[in-house]
Amino acid sequence: MNPSTAQAKVIIDELVRNTVSHVVLSPGSRNAPLSLALHDAAAAGRLQLHVRIDERGAGFLALGIAARTGRPVAVVCTSGTAAANFHPAVLEADRAGVPLIVLTADRPPELRAAGANQVINQQRLYGDAVRYFDELAVAERRAGQNAYWRSQVCRAWNAAYGEWRCGPVHLNIPFREPLVPDGDDEWFESLEGRPGGARWTELPDFGALPSFVVPSARTGLVIACDSGVRAASEWAEQHGWPVVSETGGLGLSGSTAIASGIWLLGAEEFIARHRPEQVLCIGRPTVFRQVQALLSDADVEVLLVRPDADWPAPAHNVRQVGQWFDAPTKPADPEWLASWQRADGAASEAVARALRKEPWPSGLRVAAELVDAVPTDSLLVVGSSNPARDVALAGRIRPDILVHRNRGVAGIDGTVSTALGAATVHRGPSYALLGDLTFLHDVNALLAGDRPDLTIVVLNDDGGGIFSLLEQGAPEHGDAFEQVFGTPHGADLGALCAGFHVPHVVAGSLAEFREALAPAPGLRVVEVRVDRSRHRDLHGRMRAAVSGALGRTFT
Repeated sequence: MNPSTAQAKVIIDELVRNTVSHVVLSPGSRNAPLSLALHDAAAAGRLQLHVRIDERGAGFLALGIAARTGRPVAVVCTSGTAAANFHPAVLEADRAGVPLIVLTADRPPELRAAGANQVINQQRLYGDAVRYFDELAVAERRAGQNAYWRSQVCRAWNAAYGEWRCGPVHLNIPFREPLVPDGDDEWFESLEGRPGGARWTELPDFGALPSFVVPSARTGLVIACDSGVRAASEWAEQHGWPVVSETGGLGLSGSTAIASGIWLLGAEEFIARHRPEQVLCIGRPTVFRQVQALLSDADVEVLLVRPDADWPAPAHNVRQVGQWFDAPTKPADPEWLASWQRADGAASEAVARALRKEPWPSGLRVAAELVDAVPTDSLLVVGSSNPARDVALAGRIRPDILVHRNRGVAGIDGTVSTALGAATVHRGPSYALLGDLTFLHDVNALLAGDRPDLTIVVLNDDGGGIFSLLEQGAPEHGDAFEQVFGTPHGADLGALCAGFHVPHVVAGSLAEFREALAPAPGLRVVEVRVDRSRHRDLHGRMRAAVSGALGRTFT
């Protein structure tokens, strides 16, 4: 057996022993030893192999699987720009705390020095975005290689998953030719791992016990983000604090859940009368300026639950940071909670009533209908920009829905691939709500050979509709807006889907949209075409409706 083949077989075997059950592979020549070892392991039923021709999409597919399972996923590519295309997914995994094991094949040092083809500097290619980097020594026919290879895989797994915060790691593996088996299965020493399928080095799944933050206010507010929503709901219900979420009502539960929380935080007069003493923020808020404003308020104590040193602190005034939250030292004021509940009832009804009066379609109405329609135990992957806002502003409370958003760095990269990855391992119906630019940015993901049951709803407003709601969308920027922010593309999404053999339908009416959301097997795209020139005025009318309802409630 040649050294490259031996090394690859051992690496894949040790990954499996370290509980890695999903691997995403992009084809290439220099990573051929790993590719063949992965094929053999998959054929033996030891792991699930997912092959993608686009490395950027492959990275996000692995991220989606890892985010949904909570377990490390390996992603493998050849040398050169292939490795560079993993970088966006590595950045997202770093900021979101998702365990990825990135294996990049490389040329051996003597070929790098010779200006060989497909060579870039892959040393610490991803900078400080990875928890651990190592370049394995080039495999040689000498004693001790098996132990060395297995030990380094264990180190990488521990850094990705076993230490105090999950994240990506990078192993760069230079291979010398021959890169394919030479017909000889013998190696001069044993290549076996530990008996009974055990990993080479036994490691704990997690490190020390978490540190706790201890709330102490009678008038407090919980703000939950992404994976912390369910735990936040349970804590708030137990201790009588109102809880709002950056995902609106998705994942929230209990009598203290405030579905219209994002609208309430943006209502200046309401917040002036309902400023909490303390805010218990669970996770990392990234979408709404009203949340950032509350965390920046000098009169509000901020307690953060975030398991790493990179905590959000808009005004650098955070009082406590911990990895979990304990019981408060004082009982909550029941009148405080009751007042938030009255406001929520009024605001939620105002939003629903105002939306019913709006002509179909709009981003808010599409989000509201989608949240209403998806079955229990569904997965909903929400894209950045407008979809992340629409579901929070228009969706009702649905504790029975699992939500995923790529909010580590909040980019639109690889969102279709992320959704496919998450849907692949989700047991139940899966949906995604994406903008048209997000969809087009990762349209190659539709090449997927193994297609899960996933309905992708594309809100097509022909360009950068999010900018209509930001400062760039103000009337005084009208002359420049379309060219540098609106960026209309005129793409025919139906023709694109046809080219990928993916079913596509345009939902031109509310009835057609509801019909298109019925659970069905396979991958499909439901397009809803929206006029983005209406976005800004619509949000203004919704804010006015909420403000009026709150005024009537608290006068």
